[in-house]
Amino acid sequence: MTQYVAPRSRTAPHRPRRGREGSSWRVPTGLLALTIFPLIAGSLRLLELAGGPQVLPTNPRVDASPAPVVVHVVSAAVYAVAGAFQFPARIRRRHRTWHRRAGRVLILAGLLVAASGLWMTLFYPGAPGGDLLWTVRLVAGSAIATSLVLGFTAVRRRNFAATAPG
Repeated sequence: MTQYVAPRSRTAPHRPRRGREGSSWRVPTGLLALTIFPLIAGSLRLLELAGGPQVLPTNPRVDASPAPVVVHVVSAAVYAVAGAFQFPARIRRRHRTWHRRAGRVLILAGLLVAASGLWMTLFYPGAPGGDLLWTVRLVAGSAIATSLVLGFTAVRRRNFAATAPG
Protein backbone atom coordinates (compact mmCIF):
# COMPACT_ATOMS: atom_id res chain seq x y z
CA MET A 1 0.00 0.00 0.00
CA THR A 2 1.39 3.46 -0.95
CA GLN A 3 1.19 6.46 1.26
CA TYR A 4 -0.67 9.55 0.12
CA VAL A 5 1.47 12.72 0.01
CA ALA A 6 -0.46 15.96 -0.19
CA PRO A 7 0.70 18.38 -2.87
CA ARG A 8 2.51 21.44 -1.69
CA SER A 9 0.22 24.38 -1.10
CA ARG A 10 0.35 27.10 -3.72
CA THR A 11 -0.19 29.68 -1.00
CA ALA A 12 2.89 28.63 0.95
CA PRO A 13 5.41 31.44 1.26
CA HIS A 14 8.17 31.37 -1.32
CA ARG A 15 11.60 31.06 0.17
CA PRO A 16 14.35 32.22 -2.14
CA ARG A 17 17.39 30.02 -2.41
CA ARG A 18 20.41 31.23 -0.50
CA GLY A 19 22.59 31.18 -3.59
CA ARG A 20 20.44 33.73 -5.40
CA GLU A 21 20.27 36.16 -2.47
CA GLY A 22 24.03 36.01 -1.97
CA SER A 23 24.67 36.66 -5.64
CA SER A 24 22.69 39.92 -5.51
CA TRP A 25 25.52 41.40 -3.45
CA ARG A 26 28.18 40.64 -6.06
CA VAL A 27 27.52 43.83 -8.04
CA PRO A 28 27.69 46.23 -5.06
CA THR A 29 30.74 44.43 -3.71
CA GLY A 30 32.48 44.66 -7.09
CA LEU A 31 31.58 48.33 -7.49
CA LEU A 32 32.86 49.14 -4.01
CA ALA A 33 36.08 47.24 -4.73
CA LEU A 34 36.57 49.35 -7.86
CA THR A 35 36.21 52.55 -5.85
CA ILE A 36 38.76 51.75 -3.13
CA PHE A 37 41.83 53.26 -4.83
CA PRO A 38 40.12 56.37 -6.25
CA LEU A 39 38.54 57.02 -2.83
CA ILE A 40 41.91 56.70 -1.13
CA ALA A 41 43.60 59.02 -3.64
CA GLY A 42 40.76 61.56 -3.41
CA SER A 43 40.84 61.45 0.37
CA LEU A 44 44.59 62.04 0.38
CA ARG A 45 44.17 65.03 -1.96
CA LEU A 46 41.45 66.48 0.32
CA LEU A 47 43.71 65.94 3.32
CA GLU A 48 46.49 67.87 1.58
CA LEU A 49 44.14 70.69 0.62
CA ALA A 50 43.03 70.92 4.25
CA GLY A 51 46.64 71.56 5.30
CA GLY A 52 47.71 67.99 5.99
CA PRO A 53 50.96 66.35 4.93
CA GLN A 54 51.99 66.30 1.26
CA VAL A 55 51.51 62.66 0.19
CA LEU A 56 50.63 62.93 -3.51
CA PRO A 57 52.69 64.71 -6.17
CA THR A 58 52.23 68.48 -6.16
CA ASN A 59 49.64 69.74 -8.62
CA PRO A 60 49.84 73.52 -9.15
CA ARG A 61 46.47 73.55 -10.96
CA VAL A 62 44.75 72.10 -7.89
CA ASP A 63 46.61 74.43 -5.54
CA ALA A 64 45.51 77.45 -7.60
CA SER A 65 41.83 76.45 -7.67
CA PRO A 66 40.93 73.70 -5.17
CA ALA A 67 37.13 74.12 -5.09
CA PRO A 68 36.35 71.99 -8.19
CA VAL A 69 38.57 69.20 -6.85
CA VAL A 70 36.79 69.23 -3.49
CA VAL A 71 33.37 69.13 -5.18
CA HIS A 72 34.54 66.38 -7.54
CA VAL A 73 36.05 64.14 -4.86
CA VAL A 74 33.22 64.48 -2.33
CA SER A 75 30.43 64.05 -4.85
CA ALA A 76 32.24 61.12 -6.55
CA ALA A 77 32.60 59.39 -3.17
CA VAL A 78 28.88 59.79 -2.46
CA TYR A 79 27.99 58.68 -5.99
CA ALA A 80 30.23 55.60 -5.89
CA VAL A 81 29.35 54.34 -2.42
CA ALA A 82 25.61 55.10 -2.30
CA GLY A 83 25.18 54.19 -5.96
CA ALA A 84 26.49 50.67 -5.39
CA PHE A 85 23.56 49.99 -3.07
CA GLN A 86 20.95 50.96 -5.68
CA PHE A 87 21.53 47.70 -7.55
CA PRO A 88 20.33 44.87 -5.25
CA ALA A 89 16.65 44.20 -5.93
CA ARG A 90 16.27 43.18 -2.30
CA ILE A 91 17.07 46.74 -1.14
CA ARG A 92 14.82 48.29 -3.81
CA ARG A 93 11.89 46.12 -2.74
CA ARG A 94 12.28 46.35 1.03
CA HIS A 95 13.46 49.94 1.37
CA ARG A 96 11.62 51.86 -1.34
CA THR A 97 11.79 55.20 0.49
CA TRP A 98 15.54 54.88 0.96
CA HIS A 99 15.95 53.85 -2.69
CA ARG A 100 14.03 56.91 -3.91
CA ARG A 101 15.80 59.37 -1.62
CA ALA A 102 19.19 57.90 -2.42
CA GLY A 103 18.35 58.16 -6.12
CA ARG A 104 17.66 61.87 -5.77
CA VAL A 105 20.94 62.38 -3.93
CA LEU A 106 22.74 60.33 -6.58
CA ILE A 107 21.34 62.45 -9.43
CA LEU A 108 22.70 65.57 -7.75
CA ALA A 109 26.03 63.94 -6.88
CA GLY A 110 26.45 62.58 -10.41
CA LEU A 111 25.71 65.95 -11.98
CA LEU A 112 28.25 67.56 -9.64
CA VAL A 113 30.86 64.94 -10.62
CA ALA A 114 30.23 65.57 -14.31
CA ALA A 115 30.14 69.38 -14.00
CA SER A 116 33.28 69.61 -11.86
CA GLY A 117 35.12 67.18 -14.14
CA LEU A 118 34.15 69.22 -17.19
CA TRP A 119 35.13 72.44 -15.43
CA MET A 120 38.57 71.07 -14.56
CA THR A 121 39.04 69.77 -18.10
CA LEU A 122 38.15 73.08 -19.68
CA PHE A 123 39.70 75.54 -17.24
CA TYR A 124 42.75 73.87 -15.67
CA PRO A 125 45.57 74.92 -17.99
CA GLY A 126 48.13 72.40 -19.18
CA ALA A 127 46.53 69.23 -17.82
CA PRO A 128 48.65 66.17 -18.59
CA GLY A 129 47.46 63.59 -21.10
CA GLY A 130 47.30 65.54 -24.32
CA ASP A 131 44.43 66.10 -26.73
CA LEU A 132 43.16 62.52 -26.69
CA LEU A 133 42.68 62.45 -22.91
CA TRP A 134 41.18 65.96 -23.03
CA THR A 135 38.62 64.72 -25.61
CA VAL A 136 37.86 61.57 -23.62
CA ARG A 137 37.22 63.66 -20.51
CA LEU A 138 34.85 65.97 -22.40
CA VAL A 139 32.95 63.05 -23.93
CA ALA A 140 32.76 61.11 -20.65
CA GLY A 141 31.62 64.10 -18.58
CA SER A 142 29.01 65.05 -21.16
CA ALA A 143 27.80 61.45 -21.45
CA ILE A 144 27.46 61.11 -17.68
CA ALA A 145 25.45 64.33 -17.39
CA THR A 146 23.24 63.40 -20.37
CA SER A 147 22.61 59.89 -19.02
CA LEU A 148 21.65 61.22 -15.61
CA VAL A 149 19.21 63.75 -17.08
CA LEU A 150 17.64 61.14 -19.40
CA GLY A 151 17.38 58.64 -16.53
CA PHE A 152 15.79 61.22 -14.27
CA THR A 153 13.22 62.21 -16.89
CA ALA A 154 12.41 58.53 -17.56
CA VAL A 155 11.84 57.90 -13.85
CA ARG A 156 9.63 61.01 -13.58
CA ARG A 157 7.53 59.60 -16.46
CA ARG A 158 7.50 56.26 -14.58
CA ASN A 159 9.19 54.62 -17.57
CA PHE A 160 11.38 52.32 -15.47
CA ALA A 161 12.13 50.03 -18.41
CA ALA A 162 14.02 52.88 -20.09
CA THR A 163 16.39 53.08 -17.11
CA ALA A 164 17.16 49.34 -17.00
CA PRO A 165 20.54 48.28 -18.38
CA GLY A 166 20.60 46.17 -21.50
